[in-house]
Amino acid sequence: MHRTKIHYGAAPSKFGHLYHASDPADLPPTMRPVVLIHGGYWTTEFSLTIQSAIARQYAERGALVWNIEYRRVGEPGGGWPNSATDVVDALSALDEQVRAPLPDVVADRVDWSSVGVVGHSAGGQLAVCAVARLGAQTARTRITTVVAQSAALDLVAAGQAGRESVRALIGASYADAPARYRAASPIEQDIFDAHVVAVHGDRDTAIPVEVSRHYVEVVGSRGQSAELIVVPEEGHDVFVNPRSVGNRQTMRVLGI
Repeated sequence: MHRTKIHYGAAPSKFGHLYHASDPADLPPTMRPVVLIHGGYWTTEFSLTIQSAIARQYAERGALVWNIEYRRVGEPGGGWPNSATDVVDALSALDEQVRAPLPDVVADRVDWSSVGVVGHSAGGQLAVCAVARLGAQTARTRITTVVAQSAALDLVAAGQAGRESVRALIGASYADAPARYRAASPIEQDIFDAHVVAVHGDRDTAIPVEVSRHYVEVVGSRGQSAELIVVPEEGHDVFVNPRSVGNRQTMRVLGI
């Protein structure tokens, strides 16, 4: 397995790890680019390394994997809107910085017209907001699939409920900044031309499965291509476990 650290901006946390199989014999004829956006309450208590095992697994299955970091609450510039802006920048880096170090034998196989973006928990919120902001495309790529794993998809409801992690992200209470909560809430985003798959465990106690179900119903009624996959007997953190059913469902959706 080959891993390269790439900076996509000047801030220390604006970097990612790019993974692909190192032996040309292990490369499929067509490689799907997959972007991973980790969760962890948008805070510096968690980093992209919680997705390292998943990144390696996806690369072993033939994907080109871009596992990204971003500025989080607890570091300069972290929080809304900069955390989402960083994810936009990381996705835009697929056009140049991510391609630059690829050997020809890899670069010639990558299908940039079908990028998959996977976000877990807080990362799912960032994934949907960033892809919506980009209109599901960069200058040289097209994003066709967004997988929101046990994601924070309704920040307005979370803000009204007084969720402290969401307040820390936004930097104000819902009563003081309702417009900021709407701007950061995936359920409030404009429709974009990609398929959103909300994958959620029915034993999730951190973010109930009803959040994903409500999101799919609401955005689907507005014309967004979206579906819900409920994973029986699994909870919130299964998506960082390569052996979990939730992760297998994600790989199935991505076609890897």
